[in-house]
Amino acid sequence: MKTFKIVAVTEDGEKLSSHFGMAQLYKVFTVEDGQVTGAVLLDKPHHQVHPDHSQHSHHDGHGHDLHEDMFAPIRDCQVLLVGGMGQGAFNRAQAARLEVVFVGGTIDQAVQDYLSGKLVSNARRLHIH
Repeated sequence: MKTFKIVAVTEDGEKLSSHFGMAQLYKVFTVEDGQVTGAVLLDKPHHQVHPDHSQHSHHDGHGHDLHEDMFAPIRDCQVLLVGGMGQGAFNRAQAARLEVVFVGGTIDQAVQDYLSGKLVSNARRLHIH
């Protein structure tokens, strides 16, 4: 029996978020033998936007990299579905051995398309600053 986990980045639990760093939730799916057997919503560490909408920091003021903290809740996942992310977060995802799939739309459809082999990653969703 092959078991693995797919995580989707979301703001509402239904649609994929277009900005990994700003999203507040992860939806984690457990897959056994090609079938989803469970799903759970987890809080996701995220960037705080300053009231004046100025740039957000990638450090928390204590020397910690927020991208590293953002991946802490999903250390046991293998696949990351996301609508978009910056180069720094993408590098961290790869370092965490996550297969990153850039895709928009609804989470449930993306998961089903991934499991059926129909999901195509759109690398243009990688935000290069």
